[in-house]
Amino acid sequence: MLKLHLGCGDIYFKGWVNIDIDSKIADKKLDLRKRLPYKTNSVDYIFNEHLLEHLTLDEGCRFLSECHRILKPNGVLRISTPDMDNILFRHFFFWKQQSWLKKYGYEWVKTKAELTNINFREWGHQYLYNEEELKRRLVDAGFSKMSRQKLKKSNHDELKNLETRTEGFVMEAIK
Repeated sequence: MLKLHLGCGDIYFKGWVNIDIDSKIADKKLDLRKRLPYKTNSVDYIFNEHLLEHLTLDEGCRFLSECHRILKPNGVLRISTPDMDNILFRHFFFWKQQSWLKKYGYEWVKTKAELTNINFREWGHQYLYNEEELKRRLVDAGFSKMSRQKLKKSNHDELKNLETRTEGFVMEAIK
């Protein structure tokens, strides 16, 4: 069974191939904006957490198409990414009551506009998704079966309890 953890950063999953461009713990160092060095229909599971938003729209679409290409039939892609709908909702309501502001040292933020710009531009974010947009791009990449999932929950045992961050939403797509 081949399981890829793409954009692993400093999170290492035993039993997975952990891949990142500049991680010190990655099993392989790859630029995920390029063609993935795996044969078509060769991978069982792909997981990535807070990676997709760091790619431009074109890079993200190519990445999703590559994931579709290398997954076996019935292989599963699990994506965790910030939720643009939640970001915009919190722009108007409860913007100061977000736990990550204190957790990551952003309690200095003074206005909703400042916070929203941080969400969209900080940390190298290039393109943010909501459920509708991510489903659209997954369909464009060739996926036809997809569903929103709860954090750490999945119908696939291999994909349970993987998320390390609570911000965002999770989508699974089956080839």
